[in-house]
Amino acid sequence: MTSPMQPTARTQLRRSKERAAADREALYDVLLDGMFCHLGVVVDGAPLVLPTAYGVDLDRGPDGTLYLHGSVAARSVVAAPEQTICVTITHTDGLVLARSAFHHSVNYRSAVIFGVPRLITDPDEKLHGLNRIVDHLVPGRSTAVRPPNRKELAKTSVLALSLTEASVKTRNGPANDEEQDLDLPYWTGVIPLHVVAGEPENNPDCDLLVPAHVRTRANLMGAPS
Repeated sequence: MTSPMQPTARTQLRRSKERAAADREALYDVLLDGMFCHLGVVVDGAPLVLPTAYGVDLDRGPDGTLYLHGSVAARSVVAAPEQTICVTITHTDGLVLARSAFHHSVNYRSAVIFGVPRLITDPDEKLHGLNRIVDHLVPGRSTAVRPPNRKELAKTSVLALSLTEASVKTRNGPANDEEQDLDLPYWTGVIPLHVVAGEPENNPDCDLLVPAHVRTRANLMGAPS
């Protein structure tokens, strides 16, 4: 059983509070459905926000762990363990078009995670974190490739961030027009948005058949069977 998310001064919603989700499973759904996050960290006194791939282990730690990686020389990775960072994941599910410009909106699912990350030094956990990142993008991929060697591992840092302090906010549904605008002759509705995969394409120097785990991942994302 997982504990519900407890709002903190940083995660408490101040606007549209009805869109908050207290269920930790909602956080996990946003994380597991996503592929990339934005890492926010202060470097040399200025904010730096970078897109990056991530991995998740819901069984590590009391509330689960998020893994991030980067070059050992990356400023964001070097600075992150010394401060509270902010990680965001966002899914854009639809463009909401209202009768008025003011009420245009977006259907979305988003998560914000705060915490001081831990730089992983244990070799086994470091490899585990990297495998989680690879398998998060394409499940089963880490066992179908050459694992990282010592030189590659030495060039890579892995951060572990607890999922304890987090918030989830969502919007779903039609436009919320003002009652006095309902008779205006303007179209209103939603344009649904989806991430759809295409047919897997071999590298020019690869003549192997597309493996099952790659085909499965592409098909789950809408690629032709």
